[in-house]
Amino acid sequence: MKKNILNAFIEKLKAFPLWIKQVIFLYLYKDLKEATSDDFIETNEEDMLNLFVPTLSYVGRTELEERAKGFEPNLYTFLECVESEMSLLEVALNNFWTLEETCKHFLAAVDADLIKAPIPPKIIAMAGFMAGRYRTGEYFKRVGKINVDQLELTIRRQKELTDQGQKAKIAQIMIDLGFVTEKDTHALMIIKEEARKRFILDASIIPEGVTGNDSKYVAEIEELKKQNAVLKAKLAKLLSMFKKP
Repeated sequence: MKKNILNAFIEKLKAFPLWIKQVIFLYLYKDLKEATSDDFIETNEEDMLNLFVPTLSYVGRTELEERAKGFEPNLYTFLECVESEMSLLEVALNNFWTLEETCKHFLAAVDADLIKAPIPPKIIAMAGFMAGRYRTGEYFKRVGKINVDQLELTIRRQKELTDQGQKAKIAQIMIDLGFVTEKDTHALMIIKEEARKRFILDASIIPEGVTGNDSKYVAEIEELKKQNAVLKAKLAKLLSMFKKP
């Protein structure tokens, strides 16, 4: 079984003294409030794509064992992680995948009936948006932020502006029409942009197959190692201050 990197990291944070955890929480909360809307901060755990734990269907278990359909290797890697009861976030961290790549594997598995149904609509909506399958308007419709009529009105308005020689994005039109807020769309765009980036909590734990001279990730991994080293040095300095008598 792969190492649960996320839980190991969280356990380290939980071991901090309460008075330090309180400061960390306040800083993170402030950062989230500035960058996102209340909908993203107050999301129920069961509606969070990152924490969703897929379950293999009978077809999925059979395919993982027999590999008769000849899917690409990463899909089988994804299925192995699902068999280990990992959340999508843990799948990404353990395989050094971006969230975008993880969502593409997830949706491919769903399309092939390898994942047990039903899957919450909000999970599918966010995965589809992160993977580039759904656009902004479709995402907001699927999560119930706007209805079909409002989406159609938005599309008609965009066409009108285009015919007039004006460039207008769907998100901005929905804001102008009062269907969503600027914070709603801003938060979504940040998550979408960051879903394309790789992230590692521990530079010493890199999946087999993404190292070596032929890996397309070598430069990216080396840069992340440098960033991690800087962060660790800063954290060590901070902790040393707390340890002084």
